[in-house]
Amino acid sequence: MVDGNLKRVFRLVVRALFWMPVAAFAALGCGIWDNGQSAAGLTLEEAVGQMLMVGFRGAVLDDEVAAMLREVQPGGVALFDRDGPSGGKMERNITSPPQLKALTSAIQATGDIPYFIAIDAEGGYVNRLKGKYGFTVSVPSAQTMGESAPADTAATAGALANEMKDMGINWNFAPVVDVNVNPESPAIGAIERSFSSDPAIVAEHADAFIRAHHERQVITALKHFPGHGSASGDTHLGVTDVTATYRHVEELAPYSALIEGGYDDPIMTAHIVNRNLDPSGIPATLSREVMTKLIREDMGFGGVIISDDMQMGAIVEEYGLADAAIEAIKAGVDIVLLANQQGEYDIQRVYRVRDAIAQAVRDGELSEERIYESADRIESLKRKYGIWK
Repeated sequence: MVDGNLKRVFRLVVRALFWMPVAAFAALGCGIWDNGQSAAGLTLEEAVGQMLMVGFRGAVLDDEVAAMLREVQPGGVALFDRDGPSGGKMERNITSPPQLKALTSAIQATGDIPYFIAIDAEGGYVNRLKGKYGFTVSVPSAQTMGESAPADTAATAGALANEMKDMGINWNFAPVVDVNVNPESPAIGAIERSFSSDPAIVAEHADAFIRAHHERQVITALKHFPGHGSASGDTHLGVTDVTATYRHVEELAPYSALIEGGYDDPIMTAHIVNRNLDPSGIPATLSREVMTKLIREDMGFGGVIISDDMQMGAIVEEYGLADAAIEAIKAGVDIVLLANQQGEYDIQRVYRVRDAIAQAVRDGELSEERIYESADRIESLKRKYGIWK
């Protein structure tokens, strides 16, 4: 829950960002046992599974997907209303409220460790719970919400969170806190996903949105760190470089204000390239400079970091999926999102990525401590929201 006077915090943060202080490293609270298990007693393979969030086809669980869930025991699943690889021709996960509720129940029945069940429900263009399927809460775009009072945003978000909770969904990949630097940005401004071009307004509406979800025990996720609002390209399609357009103070300000105010829910990464943040030119998701030094050491964030979909063009055009997943974990990402929404649909990718991460540990490329560090953050988040009791 975000506490304190957000406007006051925002002013302090913006002032501080001009001087770029280095905050003390946030306490991570990782309870690693000497016997190579996490505080929850997970084996290495189980801990790696918890670091995956996966997508799949079908309005009901078929045998292949159910077997994958039982064998891999991923930390969570991401549900969609439209199948990307088939251009909408194949059935995905959401067709009606009764169907969705039955699906989430069936998912939870497959695992010994309860799942995160997540959707994108930002509002406007990006909302999986559409009226045409029978869902009753109409959520305007972030841009429209940003033009009204934060109290209105809270009321809308509260109704949305209630509906999500009733469907068995415990995580909303929202709110977007990208600042509307470029109103023509194809992935953000052009489709009204930003609350405002004013970072203070973005932070205020995000805070209202978050509080409403927390009151109903639904997890949120700030996205897309460190800021996608200036991009002239779409990372779904390919590499997007914001080095020349990124506004450092403005685009980090909403994150800093919310973190300073107590926000410790997850943060989702952006696959953007910013050579001012990492001169190597690698996407932020794979960058230790961004995922550890900036967000954890400089900004003091101790919560879960989840990648944006690792099958997006900005990643798969330049890096192999398994190699990219390993690099993201090295950088500091806790949960690797494999949405199965880009390119060719292949549920076997989940096994290949799981096995590659485990092999990287056996080869010494990743340490066991690094894996359990993430597994413990994930466990803590599940326990906080009563998912893992």
